[in-house]
Amino acid sequence: MNFYDLQAEDLQGQTISFSQFRGKKVLLVNTASECGFTPQLAELQRLQDRFQGRLVVVGIPTNDFGGQEPLDNSEIGAFCASNYGVNFLLLAKGKTRGTDQHKVIRWLTTKSLNGVSSSKVWWNFQKYLVDEQGQLMNWYLPTTSPLASRLVRKIEGR
Repeated sequence: MNFYDLQAEDLQGQTISFSQFRGKKVLLVNTASECGFTPQLAELQRLQDRFQGRLVVVGIPTNDFGGQEPLDNSEIGAFCASNYGVNFLLLAKGKTRGTDQHKVIRWLTTKSLNGVSSSKVWWNFQKYLVDEQGQLMNWYLPTTSPLASRLVRKIEGR
């Protein structure tokens, strides 16, 4: 399956076609509002602002780790906007594992789908970077700041 074939619902229930991301890098992150890494939301917004037109940040709220995302979709959007100034794309709440795994996360973590590597989502705020051609470039543990130089260099193409 091609990255650009993916579709998912946003927080408002609208279908988002990933084909609209062609020609841009995409950073996908599983998010949670009550995690110690939640302040990374502001860093993710700064990253998208810095690379506007070249990078799309996509948050995928999940409640799989410590029950740290108890909010529903409308509450998630309001929380992220009011507390961290988030205006990047947030998809509808999903799961990182199991038979109900979010289809975008399944693509990101399954080599037979993404053609690059398999991985496991370890905790909230794991990051996956996809290049302008829809190829998985790399993934980063939750402890990696969105503004870390090794991630920023990949976005810049270095």
